[in-house]
Amino acid sequence: MLSIRNIVKQYAGHRALNDVSLEVESGQIFGLLGPNGAGKTSLIRIVNQITAPDSGEIYFNGEKLDQSHIGRMGYLPEERGLYKKMEIGEQMIYLARLKGLGRDEANKRLKYWFEKLGIETWWKKKIEELSKGMQQKAQFVATVLHEPDLIILDEPFSGFDPVNAEVIKDEILELNRKGATILFSTHRMESVEELCDSIALIHKSEKILDGTVKNIRNSYRNDTYLVEYTGALLNFDGSQPFGIIGETISDDDSHTIRIKLTDKHSSNDVLQYLIPKTHINMLQEVIPSMHEIFIEKVNHIA
Repeated sequence: MLSIRNIVKQYAGHRALNDVSLEVESGQIFGLLGPNGAGKTSLIRIVNQITAPDSGEIYFNGEKLDQSHIGRMGYLPEERGLYKKMEIGEQMIYLARLKGLGRDEANKRLKYWFEKLGIETWWKKKIEELSKGMQQKAQFVATVLHEPDLIILDEPFSGFDPVNAEVIKDEILELNRKGATILFSTHRMESVEELCDSIALIHKSEKILDGTVKNIRNSYRNDTYLVEYTGALLNFDGSQPFGIIGETISDDDSHTIRIKLTDKHSSNDVLQYLIPKTHINMLQEVIPSMHEIFIEKVNHIA
């Protein structure tokens, strides 16, 4: 759906984006990751045509991006942007009509969303009367009301308590199931694990990692496992097909060891070695989380 090719953006003496390219496939939930100031919001604003790149091109469904595509996008900016003194209901209708909806259709969809999110009593309220999280809910409705093909969310969970963050997460997943492509930036690595099909990591204005979450995590596999066993504490003489990284002992006489395979051994070799010696409760591979990968990549380049 979105092909971003060799984007460069310079602000005075600061290069915000340096030759950034990435591909967002139709139907994906795509996470745009990176520390503060990495260039994520600059890229999102270029996609939304709020600013223009100094060089590079963007294609939307195979067509060079232009103003005709704006109506097929929904954008939730990090800094928000609703009119503070305007009644929420009328404001939502106004924004929906800017996206091409008639008043009757906008009313119908608004009632659906207000009921869905439990905010029916907000129609006559003004934005300035709401908390930051409540304002965020209203702006989320404004973002998706016209049923865009591409939904762009800049830090969508900012300002939400855990309960409402979960509500919005569920709505994002449902919109995706109905066919919407989602592009969002976030600092919440748990959101990446739960939501994203693919990610791109931007650091110091450059893309330093991209791919599917599954493939990226698999590429960081390092032959580390957790083994839980019951019985007497085992003593290892160095003949085992693994090294011991750490060990804990629980109150119920079970022991958990963290091991790393040696000399091209496999998990089957671990089981063959341990089964004659003890009762195995669990053998589980430890694959680095996206949070751990994020920290490693950013610190490596810092």
